[in-house]
Amino acid sequence: MIDLHMHTFFSDGELIPSELMQRARHAGYTALAITDHADSSNIDTLLHAVNQFIQDIRGKSDITILPGVELTHVLPSLIPSLVEKSRKLGAKIVGVHGETIVEPCIPGTNKAAISAKPDFLAHPGLISDDDVKLAAKYGVCLEITTRRGHSLTNGHVAKLAKKYGAKLVINTDSHAPGDLLSPSFRDAVARGAGLDENDIRKIIKNSEELVYKASQR
Repeated sequence: MIDLHMHTFFSDGELIPSELMQRARHAGYTALAITDHADSSNIDTLLHAVNQFIQDIRGKSDITILPGVELTHVLPSLIPSLVEKSRKLGAKIVGVHGETIVEPCIPGTNKAAISAKPDFLAHPGLISDDDVKLAAKYGVCLEITTRRGHSLTNGHVAKLAKKYGAKLVINTDSHAPGDLLSPSFRDAVARGAGLDENDIRKIIKNSEELVYKASQR
């Protein structure tokens, strides 16, 4: 299992990084990214703390932990500079909080995020055809999520991604121990979104490629 969208108590998650790592390891995860909510107010301290944790465990654990961020409810005009800044500060995985239908997101966030070329766009909601085409062009992964509420538009995202050739990943957007999942549940969520076994294999490969690229940064 690979999960590139997970939260700790550094934002609104329940677990410290050590417990998240151990619970994920016990559940069979091979890699995860700690992607707490970030904007200009906390991105420096957040990435410093996460990178310090990862430095301390380097070579001592058999699960890959990647430092990352989820840029969240950021003004669209500020997304490009924060994507760039997060990478300079050591983020190996950069996600942007997309226009989910269950939160008051700013219209235009999806397009601004994709144009900034993060690794993935989280829970894109009722993303437009043009934005999906842009994601396909730039190689930005669109997220199929297991998170309640956000997952209501998985079918829409999956349908357009298949239509226009955009890459997909499946993440949990974990905030609590019960959010971690098994491969069988991951696959069930994908099938519920209208994806087949071949699509699921591609999704797994996309996540593996993101982990590999992150390790080369």
